[in-house]
Amino acid sequence: MGKLEEASRKRKKKRDIQSAVLAVVAVAGFIAFAATAGNAIQLLDYLPKEKYNLRYQMKSAAGRLVAKGYAVWIERDGKKFLRITPAGRKAFAFEQAKVALKNQKKKWDGRWRMVVFDVPERRRRVRIRLCAVMREIGFVRLQDSVWVYPYDCEDFIALLKTELKIGKDVLYAIADTIEHDKAIRRHFALL
Repeated sequence: MGKLEEASRKRKKKRDIQSAVLAVVAVAGFIAFAATAGNAIQLLDYLPKEKYNLRYQMKSAAGRLVAKGYAVWIERDGKKFLRITPAGRKAFAFEQAKVALKNQKKKWDGRWRMVVFDVPERRRRVRIRLCAVMREIGFVRLQDSVWVYPYDCEDFIALLKTELKIGKDVLYAIADTIEHDKAIRRHFALL
């Protein structure tokens, strides 16, 4: 296996653990981190210790959430708790919307949803993030700055524009037909 694949898999695993910790904190409002981590470790006693160091991974994920401003540590009665912040709630809502859009199974209404953007070069990282999120959701790149999706995603695109702070640089359009769309229909299994 190549070095890039290995590095990519490790980054994805970190994001997954971080998302899980954020989800637990979001649902509970706050968690007693030490107690929760301890119980999770007891359930995983049968896994090889050198391969699955979950306690360390959960602490690292919690630290990253705090560093990003998604959660804060509070202390009560000598125990540490992790509490979600408003920024963390916003990030959690964005992740939930992304998962919901990826998992939606609807009947196609015959219209294409197009996202057209023109993000300036000085905001290149935002443009790269935008493309990565759309690729992750399942959009197909029609041209350099034109992406297509067959199902309603207007609410998600509005949330994405807010998350990336690129409101006027991204346009959402609905098209009845796209010329030579056979390959796109095949990609989405709409034939």
